[in-house]
Amino acid sequence: MEIITMEYKFSNKVSGLQASAIREILKFTSDPEVISFAAGNPAPEAFPVEKISDISSNIFKNDPILALQYSVTEGYGPLRDLLKKEMEKKGCFDPQRDELIITSGAQQANEFACKVLCNEGDTLICEAPSFIGSLNAFRSYNVKLEGVELEEGGMKLDKLEEVLSASKGQKLIYVIPNFQNPTGGTMTLEKRKGLYELAKKYDAVILEDNPYGDLRFAGEDIASIKTMDDDGRVIYSGTFSKILAPGLRVGYACGPKEIIQKMVICKQVADVHTAIWSQVVCYQFMCQTDMQAHFKDLRDIYRRKCGLMLEGMDKHFSKKITYTRPEGGLFVWAYLPEGTDMPEFCTKAVRDHKIAVVPGTAFMINENDKTTAFRLNFSTPRDEQIVKGIEILGNMTKQMLD
Repeated sequence: MEIITMEYKFSNKVSGLQASAIREILKFTSDPEVISFAAGNPAPEAFPVEKISDISSNIFKNDPILALQYSVTEGYGPLRDLLKKEMEKKGCFDPQRDELIITSGAQQANEFACKVLCNEGDTLICEAPSFIGSLNAFRSYNVKLEGVELEEGGMKLDKLEEVLSASKGQKLIYVIPNFQNPTGGTMTLEKRKGLYELAKKYDAVILEDNPYGDLRFAGEDIASIKTMDDDGRVIYSGTFSKILAPGLRVGYACGPKEIIQKMVICKQVADVHTAIWSQVVCYQFMCQTDMQAHFKDLRDIYRRKCGLMLEGMDKHFSKKITYTRPEGGLFVWAYLPEGTDMPEFCTKAVRDHKIAVVPGTAFMINENDKTTAFRLNFSTPRDEQIVKGIEILGNMTKQMLD
């Protein structure tokens, strides 16, 4: 019997979207022999499993209906109030002007910012390269993505001004100032101030994504762009994914009340509200834990892991490869020499040597953008895997390049 399959016509919003290159590479990691530097997950040893288990047990013992029933879209009230106080201490929340919503991870906060502010064809400006998850979310709204090349310390501000001056309609600038994904770089205070002044000059809104800010293990903290927001044009996106557990799917956005109110409506039609059990876990964890001691433990873990990776790269990699030395976060960004076939390098690494890295093209703004870079993650693999995997990858680089 002949099987007739319907021809599906997909919407303009999704027809051009492609599967994440990271997810495609992760398919190789089902092989237990593969050492993966391709993920972006927190270190397994960073999860406070026993504490989360105890909190969850108490929730279901003492107030199960709270965790199992519908809740308000804006988020669990005590958690929102606590986050507002913490953000206000950092200078990132103005009670007179700002509001805060709990989202299903920072990814949803970033998507909502685009959804509530941008029409099709409006300009959304990103660092080039940038986080693939957010890029795909933005692409789904048919905005005009414009990448601004990164240099030491952040975006090239002269290029940013060129893009802003040529743009029409709503202008939204998306940045990851701290330990950027994928490069691991940090935007200087001067660049942050310059970016904000340009946003004011050209009447743009800034979406400041800060998933890694609490994971600084070297250097000095730099003030958030949101602390400079004197006229209500900065949306701050945060998450518990990197400081507690990504499986909880708890993020948040704070920004001008009018914008957050529109995000609430978007969330009502998207998923009604973020899982209330997860929100209560986050709230009680913050209340019951010395958070500064918790952050210190996390930083110690990532300082050790990053150090192991960089020490191995210094020792084993071809000197023709250059790479970033991050002060926090989860990633190292490495550059092959000009003219090297970077996609083939990444394929050969996982196919022939069982080492998975992410090709830099996964983070480019446009399909045809070229790069010789690739991303390595040091948080997910075990320490012994970092040592072994970097030596194997380093020997491969010498065979190919030296």
